[in-house]
Amino acid sequence: MECQWKPDEQGLQQILQLLKESQSPDTSTQRSVQQKLEQLNQYPDFNNYLIFVLTKLKTEDEPTRSLSGLILKNNVKAHYQNFPNGVSDFIKNECLQNIGDSSPLIRATVGILITTIASKGELQNWPELLPKLCLLLDSEDYNTCEGAFGALQKICEDSAEILDSDMLDRPLNVMIPKFLQFFKHSSPKIRSHAIACVNQFIISRTQALMLHIDPFIENLFALAGDEEPEVRKNVCRALVMLLEVRLDRLLPHMHNIIEYMLQRTQDQDENVALEACEFWLTLAEQPVCKEVLCGHLPKLTPVLVNGMKYSEIDIILLKGDVEEDEAIPDNEQDIRPRFHRSRTVAQQHEGGDSIEEDEDDEDDLDDDETISDWNLRKCSAAALDVLANVFRDDLLLHILPLLKELLFHPEWLIKESGILVLGAIAEGCMQGMIPYLPELIPHLVQCLSDKKALVRSITCWTLSRYAHWVVSQPPDTYLKPLMTELLKRILDSNKRVQEAACSAFATLEEEACTELVPYLAYILDTLVFAFSKYQHKNLLILYDAIGTLADSVGHHLNKPEYIQMLMPPLIQKWNQLKDEDKDLFPLLECLSSVATALQSGFLPYCEPVYQRCVNLVQKTLAQAVLHQTQPEFYEAPDKDFMIVALDLLSGLAEGLGGNIEQLVARSNILTLMYQCMQDKMPEVRQSSFALLGDLTKACFQHVKPCIANFMPILGTNLNPELISVCNNATWAIGEISIQMGSEMQPYVPMVLQQLVEIINRPNTPKTLLENTAITIGRLGYVCPQEVAPMLQQFIRPWCTSLRNIRDNEEKDSAFRGICTMITVNPGGVVQDFIFFCDAVASWMNPKDDLREMFYKILHGFKNQVGDENWRRFSDQFPLPLKERLAAFYGV
Repeated sequence: MECQWKPDEQGLQQILQLLKESQSPDTSTQRSVQQKLEQLNQYPDFNNYLIFVLTKLKTEDEPTRSLSGLILKNNVKAHYQNFPNGVSDFIKNECLQNIGDSSPLIRATVGILITTIASKGELQNWPELLPKLCLLLDSEDYNTCEGAFGALQKICEDSAEILDSDMLDRPLNVMIPKFLQFFKHSSPKIRSHAIACVNQFIISRTQALMLHIDPFIENLFALAGDEEPEVRKNVCRALVMLLEVRLDRLLPHMHNIIEYMLQRTQDQDENVALEACEFWLTLAEQPVCKEVLCGHLPKLTPVLVNGMKYSEIDIILLKGDVEEDEAIPDNEQDIRPRFHRSRTVAQQHEGGDSIEEDEDDEDDLDDDETISDWNLRKCSAAALDVLANVFRDDLLLHILPLLKELLFHPEWLIKESGILVLGAIAEGCMQGMIPYLPELIPHLVQCLSDKKALVRSITCWTLSRYAHWVVSQPPDTYLKPLMTELLKRILDSNKRVQEAACSAFATLEEEACTELVPYLAYILDTLVFAFSKYQHKNLLILYDAIGTLADSVGHHLNKPEYIQMLMPPLIQKWNQLKDEDKDLFPLLECLSSVATALQSGFLPYCEPVYQRCVNLVQKTLAQAVLHQTQPEFYEAPDKDFMIVALDLLSGLAEGLGGNIEQLVARSNILTLMYQCMQDKMPEVRQSSFALLGDLTKACFQHVKPCIANFMPILGTNLNPELISVCNNATWAIGEISIQMGSEMQPYVPMVLQQLVEIINRPNTPKTLLENTAITIGRLGYVCPQEVAPMLQQFIRPWCTSLRNIRDNEEKDSAFRGICTMITVNPGGVVQDFIFFCDAVASWMNPKDDLREMFYKILHGFKNQVGDENWRRFSDQFPLPLKERLAAFYGV
C-alpha cells in the first residue's frame, strides 16, 4: 500500500496554483476557485493530491500546505462516504505518519483531519487509530507526542459519547489512566492537552473517569500553581465542572479550593480569570453555597466588584470614546435576530396581573452584548447577581462600604462599575437597599446626564432594576423625575444610550402601568420623535417600548389626540416594509398590542392591516407546499412571518371584537387556520389556536360551520408535553363550549378524558392547570349530563387550581358548570367537599344567581349530613374559611 500512488506533476502544479489563488483577498477570484474545486471533486484521486501537499510537499510554504489539508477536511465532511477505499486508506496512513510534523500548524491541521474522519462514524472502521495515537504519546520526540495529543484532544471533544459506549470496547479504560500520567509532563503544552482530554468526560460522569476521580483531583491540585496560563485555565475549568458532578469529592478541600479560585479570579491572564469566575456562578447553584462561602465573602466581594470594570480592550471595542454616533447607520451584522414570543392565553390572579411562567428573563446583564459575548465583566456581574440572591442582605455588609467609594468616584470608569454593581445586587439585596434608595435614586437620575455615554447607558439599566420600588413611592418623588430624564435619554445622541434607555423605559412601563396615564402625551411625543431619529437596530427596540406602553396603559391610549400622534408613523413604517422583511416581526407585535389597547380606536386602520396579515399567512402556507413538493427548487419559508401575522390577527379580534366580523366574512381566514392548526411546527399551532379562541369570542357565526372539522384537531393537541400548544387549545375549547351550548355534546368525548388527565398530572404549570379547570367547568356548564359522571376524578385539583384567580367571566362560567354538575352528581363531590368550600370562599363578590347556587349546595350538604356531622366537618376548616362561609352563606 505504501508508495503506490504518485502525483502527476502537471496535476500537482494545477492544484498548487489553485491553493495560491484561493489565498487572494479578491472575491471574484475566490468564487472561481470554489467552482474549480467543485469540478476537481469529480476525480477520485483529487483528495490524494490534497493529502500529498499537506504531508509530503515539505518544500511548499506552511499556509498553502495547511490550506490543502483544510480543503480535504471539508471534502471528508461532505463526501467521505464516496471516497474509494484506496483513497481513504492512503489518507489515514499519511495522517498517522505525519502527526509529528515539525511545524505546529501542520500538526494541528493533521489533527483536525483525523478527528473529522473519526467523527464520520469512522472510529469503528479505523480500529488502529486510538491505540496508535496512545502509543505515540510515549514517543521520545516532542513533536510526535504533542501532535498525537492534539489529535486525541480533538477526538475527545468531538466523539466523547462514542468513546464511552460499548461500540468500541471501552477504550477510555486505557486512555484516561494514560492521560493522567501526563499531568506531570515537563512540557506545558502537553500538560494542557492532558487536562483538556480528561475534562471532556467530567460532565457526563464517565465511568472510566469516576474510577480514577481521586488521582485526577490530586493531580489537578498539583498543577494549581502552573506557570502556563493554558494549564491554569484547564485546571479551573475542571474544578468548575467537578463542582456540578462530584461536589462530594471537593468538599473536604473546599476551603483551599475557594482560596485558590479567589487567586485565579484575579489572574493576569483574562482567560484564566474568566474560567475561574465561572466557579462562583456554579457554586451559587449548589445548596452548600451559603455554608462554604460565608466566611470568604469579605475577600470575594471586592474581587468580583473589581472584575466589573471595563477592561481597556472592552473600551476600544465599544468605541467608548465615541460620544455621538446617532447619525452613523448600523452595521447590519450587528443586529441580532429577534425571536417572536407566540401568544399564550393566561388568567388574571389575585393581587396582580397574570404572570407568565418565566417573564423576568428580559433584564439580564446584557448591557454590552456587542463585545465578545461573555467576558470577565459580565461573568463577575452575573456572579454577584446570583450571590446576592443566595446571601440577600448579608452580602450588603461587604458591598456597601465599596459602593460608597465607587458611586461617587471622580474617574468615570470606576463610577460606571459602581453603577453596574448597584444594578447587579438589586434583585437579591432589595430589602436591605431600601433605606439607601431615597438618596441613591436621585444620584442615579443625575448620572443619566453624565458626559460619558457608557455611564449614561449603564445608569439606564440599573435604574430599571429598581423600577418596582420607584413606582411604589408617591409619583412626584421619584417616578416623575426618573421618567423625565429617561425620556431625554431615549433621544440621546449616542446609540448605545438610546438602546439602554428604550429597554429601561419598557421595564418602567411594565411596573408603572396606569401610573403613566397622566404623562401619556409627553411620553408619546418622545417615542414618536425617536422614530425620525433612530437607526435600524434601535428602531426595533422602540417598537417594543411602544407595544409595552400599549399593554401597560390599555384603553387609556384610546383618545383621538394620542391615536393621531402614534398611528401615522407606525403605518408609514408598515407601508415601507416589504412582506419579506424581518423588521415586520417587531412591528406586527407592536401593532398587535396597540390594536388590543385602542379597541374601536383602531377601526380606521384595521382593514389594510387585517388584509396584509391574511396575505402573509397565505404566502407562507403556499411557499411551504412548494417546498414540500419540490424541495430542490423552493426553499422552506420562514414560518415566523405566519406566526406573527396570526398573533396580530388575534390582537385585532381581541381589540375590535364584533367589529372584525365583516373582515372575516370577506376573507378565507378560516380555511387558512384549518391548515395552520395542522402545521408541523408547534408555534404555528399555538398561535392558530389563540386566534381560534379570539374569533370564537368575536364572531362565532363564521367559526360555527367549521367546528366539526376543528374539534378533532383540538382534541389531538391536548398533549401537555407541548405546554403552550396544549394551553391555547384548551382555552379555545372552553370558548367554543360557551358559544355552542348544548350542541357541544357530540364533541365532549373527543376532549374530556385528556383534560381530566392533564388536571391530575403532577408538575403541570399553573397557567395550563387554570385553563384546563376553566374549560372542564365550561364543558360541564353546557353538557352537565356528559361531564358530571367524572366529577370525582377532577373535583379536587379543579378547586385548588381556581381558588387563586380573580373573579371574572371565565371563572364565573366555570363555577356555574361545577355547581350544575354537583346538582347532577352530588356523590362525586362528597369526599372532597372541603375543597369545594374553600374554592367558593375564594369569590369576592359573585353575581347574585351564582351566590344562590353556592348557597343551595352548601345548605343541601349541611342538611344531608345533619348539624352534628356538619359541626365536626367544619371544625377542620381554617379559621378564615370558617368565618367567610358563616358571613356569606350562613353555614
